Amino acid sequence: MTGSSSSVANQAVSLIQQWVRDGIFPVGTLLPAQRELAAKVGISRASLREAISTLQGMGVVMARPGKGVYVTAVSPTAEAQATPPWRFAATHSLIDIYQLRFALEGLTARLAALAISTDEIEELRQNAATMQRAIEADAYDEASQLDYEFHTLIVTVSGNQVIREILRESAEVMRESQRLPYYRRGARNATFTEHSAIIEALAARRPEQAQRAMERHIMLAARRAGVHFPTGDEKDD
Repeated sequence: MTGSSSSVANQAVSLIQQWVRDGIFPVGTLLPAQRELAAKVGISRASLREAISTLQGMGVVMARPGKGVYVTAVSPTAEAQATPPWRFAATHSLIDIYQLRFALEGLTARLAALAISTDEIEELRQNAATMQRAIEADAYDEASQLDYEFHTLIVTVSGNQVIREILRESAEVMRESQRLPYYRRGARNATFTEHSAIIEALAARRPEQAQRAMERHIMLAARRAGVHFPTGDEKDD
């Protein structure tokens, strides 16, 4: 397969879906190991991982730690079909964006725990409460904007100007990555719960706890957007 990494991964998604529909990989079966499947599809293992992540978000396959990837459905779930396509696929892989956020925002939360003021903690709490009211009112554009502002404040408090500039230059992409999880109707309240855990860790001035709470939030938000990636901490699965 040829093309950009995202287009190659999308072609692989279509091919694997066709194999599932044709019964080559029936529901309930274990997909071949990554090396074997990548060779069969004709792509790199990196592109295959992106394709598998997409298929997981569609509800077609499920990864079981220590066991492998199983076929769970012939067609995408209704919930997955309701999620719009990633607008920046031509230039930025969605999995790459979430992995970037996992790495950078986990660190900024850790740094923020060492520097945050009482007033800034209160500002985060007010943001979370306003976001929850927006969610309850089905005002998801407002909720996703408040979500973005929550993360931006933590980055600012961290004091790391380089990270702040990196995220600012990609503001539109970051906003979109924070909007996608809200299409998963059954999990919309999860963001408030996860933000609350981050706030409590920051308020307690516990850097490691704040970092883990942020990393867990990014990982779970990615899953709600249909993206799955390994973090090395199976306890979060």
